[in-house]
Amino acid sequence: MATVAIYNGYRLEEGSDALRFKPFGSWIIRNLTEVEKTLANFTMPESSAPVVIDLSDLEKIDVAGAWLIHRSAKKFAAANHPISFESVGRAARILLQEVAESDRPALPPEPVPSKAYTLVEDAGKSVISSAVDLKRLTELIGSMAAIGVSMIRKPSMLRFTPILYHLEQTGVRAIPIVALITFVIGAIVSQQAIYQLRDFGAEQLAVNFVGIVILRELGVLLTAIMVAGRSGSAFTAEVGAMKMREEIDAVRTLALDPIEVIIVPRLTALVIAVPLLTFIGNLSALTAAAMVSFFYGGVPIDLFIEQLRDQVDLINFTRGILKAPFMAIVIGLVAVLEGLQVEGSTDSLGKHTTASVVKSIFLVIVIDGLFVLYYAMVDG
Repeated sequence: MATVAIYNGYRLEEGSDALRFKPFGSWIIRNLTEVEKTLANFTMPESSAPVVIDLSDLEKIDVAGAWLIHRSAKKFAAANHPISFESVGRAARILLQEVAESDRPALPPEPVPSKAYTLVEDAGKSVISSAVDLKRLTELIGSMAAIGVSMIRKPSMLRFTPILYHLEQTGVRAIPIVALITFVIGAIVSQQAIYQLRDFGAEQLAVNFVGIVILRELGVLLTAIMVAGRSGSAFTAEVGAMKMREEIDAVRTLALDPIEVIIVPRLTALVIAVPLLTFIGNLSALTAAAMVSFFYGGVPIDLFIEQLRDQVDLINFTRGILKAPFMAIVIGLVAVLEGLQVEGSTDSLGKHTTASVVKSIFLVIVIDGLFVLYYAMVDG
């Protein structure tokens, strides 16, 4: 005959072949305080008889009740009692499964890689990312070249209204900031040149130095950097927003080429605007240099202009201005390429906009260095 012991919230029926653990009533969190105390002080039987957890008398159960039943089952199992369940309802089964899943031991933490390994890994990822960007850039250049050939054959494909609009945005509206920055830099360069040459009594030679540096290097370089930060980021944000709102896909559904409609007008406007902005930047920087030379170095304005005309050849201006279209193309391609990679989140838009500015400025400086090397080789 089975021996029955009744406790707070459960019965223990000890038979000849098994020990039956039978919770009853509502095993929910507000009713389990006394039950938990009773189970904590429960003494396991000395035999190793199987334990059957019978839930046939259980009326309600929540997560706290499932945890208590699971802990009781683990306690019986730790005392070498085989465990089995009976009359488990659907709700109780789901809760017991979830509790058992969450009670698994935590995985050991992954070993922290060394700094050398992380450095090599980051370098590898950068190389792969650069290769992917180069592939996409090559594909974009090829598509634009094909469209350019088609436009030469059929000029009506060229969209003049968007080109004029973007020319205003990237060119006309950028004149104040480009003129201001180049004016300040021209003044600084002129002041430093006069200051360094004054010890040798050669203040007038500062005109030669300032003219060559501004016309060949600083004018176009500063203008390109300003355009990359201003217009390049704007292009990336605009194209990225179109990608997020699926406007590019909508253009394709209208049987139009997004490169022809969206990219070519922006790039064309940029190629026209950057040389013009460079010319304006050169004039602004030389104006500042002339003013500093007059007020700080005592060089009359007419003498400054005459010496600039005599000593600085037209080739210096030409070599500087020839860099502008190449820099404009690179800025436009990088900006559009980053915009086309934007995914459906504002975080992605900000990430690619930042990458556009950084990559554009880096490539602009690289292009300037390549031109310097080329001119040095030509001059022999």
